[in-house]
Amino acid sequence: MPDKVKFNIKNVHYAVKKAEGSGWDTPKAIPGAVSFSLEPEGDVSPFYADGMVYYNAVANNGYSGDLEMALFPAEFMQDVFGVTEGSTSKVLTENAQVEPKSVALLFEEDGDVKGTKYVLYNCTVTRPTHEFKTNEDKKEPSTSKSSVTVSPMEDGRVMAMTQDSTPADVLQGWYTKVFEETA
Repeated sequence: MPDKVKFNIKNVHYAVKKAEGSGWDTPKAIPGAVSFSLEPEGDVSPFYADGMVYYNAVANNGYSGDLEMALFPAEFMQDVFGVTEGSTSKVLTENAQVEPKSVALLFEEDGDVKGTKYVLYNCTVTRPTHEFKTNEDKKEPSTSKSSVTVSPMEDGRVMAMTQDSTPADVLQGWYTKVFEETA
């Protein structure tokens, strides 16, 4: 029985992309998922012939959006943005001359029956936002957002997602490595 509704993002993981053509590192969890909004990128270009739209060329340029987390952990900042930790001071230092690494993002959303697991293959993320505010009559946690751009891989892959018929072994191994279809 398929899901009728979807809700609740959880189990966000990232996997740093290795050198070109060699896959990804083992996925690592980023706890504290709040929301993830993705908008399709690309457009439709009509081709006119015989006095009408004869053909529509559709470009799939991936997605872009915002990933909101309770907090992006130091390990994520080090792995993706090259933030360094002082060996004795244990202070984290960001360097503007370090380029961020591409990652795969893995996550899931609950459904009323089974839910869906996703992998976005070729993601570029921006440094997370920082919001500092005072406590008032009640404490409200601050969150951090990172803009995400998902670009097609060289072979065209953008995203993969599970469905009701996905075998249990694929579902159970989702966060052990980045899913890639095997022949």
